[in-house]
Amino acid sequence: MQNPFQNPGFSMASLTAAINLIPNRYGRLESLGLFPPKPVRTRSVVVEERNGTLNLLPTLPVGSPSTVNARDKRKLHSFVIPHVPLEDVVLPEEVQGVRAFGSETEMESIASVMAMHLESMRNKHSITLEHLRMGALKGVILDADGSVLHNLYTVFGITPAVMNFQLTAEATNVRNKCVEVIAHIEENLRGEFMTGVRCLCSPDFFAKLIGHAKVEKAYENYAQGAMLRDDVRTGFAFGGVVFEEYRGQASNLDGDVQRFIAPGEAHAFPLGTIDTFSTYFAPADFNETVNTLGRALYAKQEPRKFERGTDLHTQSNPLPMCHRPGVLVKLTMA
Repeated sequence: MQNPFQNPGFSMASLTAAINLIPNRYGRLESLGLFPPKPVRTRSVVVEERNGTLNLLPTLPVGSPSTVNARDKRKLHSFVIPHVPLEDVVLPEEVQGVRAFGSETEMESIASVMAMHLESMRNKHSITLEHLRMGALKGVILDADGSVLHNLYTVFGITPAVMNFQLTAEATNVRNKCVEVIAHIEENLRGEFMTGVRCLCSPDFFAKLIGHAKVEKAYENYAQGAMLRDDVRTGFAFGGVVFEEYRGQASNLDGDVQRFIAPGEAHAFPLGTIDTFSTYFAPADFNETVNTLGRALYAKQEPRKFERGTDLHTQSNPLPMCHRPGVLVKLTMA
């Protein structure tokens, strides 16, 4: 009997197309559209840093020499793109007898089993990408075990910005703290523009924020106190910043649960920028993908020894990047 997995529908191209069609359900940063994809052909990227300045141009008499445009100072920084492989196996027991359900054909049944595995693997890649993106949003990209992959502050020679909101003190002027955050981000955009500022908060930071006396006072008469009655964890604006509770977490291979934002912290960043944030995708290490533009995910299968099942391999090669780490602000509440 012919191996059904030799059907063209299970080729590398078909499986890769299929796994990329499965939606990413595990990513607030994905839904915000903060890290647009940038496919590359290599396993590393070189990020160019430009310290550009905007100058006022003087008026000059007609016919006089023009003002010479000053070139930006450039620095090059090289980053290795992380390689995230995952493997699974489709056993004959999962495929045998699937036609007993009735109207399905043999190929449709096998395809449904393969789709179940691909979706499970896709979900793990999705939460891993969210973890990497959150690292870029905090300026330090971490591996699953907590080791540092890339410290953007060290690479770009920038001191991390940390602001204490002092939410445990009732006298704290929270609105002024928000203005300071916005001012810091605007100062460090370096010629970029933004449409707003968003802040992802740990649950305890968010609870302290919305329960602060100055914040509650400000919202008492706004929309008949709707903020005080409704669930505002999906986001509410205060002082020009949109605050949102973020509960992103995942387990590592040892079973330890890791929260993507540490307790008592929050992280503010600009929205609507042109190229402050990106996600670089490198090609897979397959013969078929050499010198091709990278995709978000790849999938491939091959028969096991004695054809006692089918090995399924997926991989992603993503590097989320913040090109201007100076705009990132960590907030504390104590």
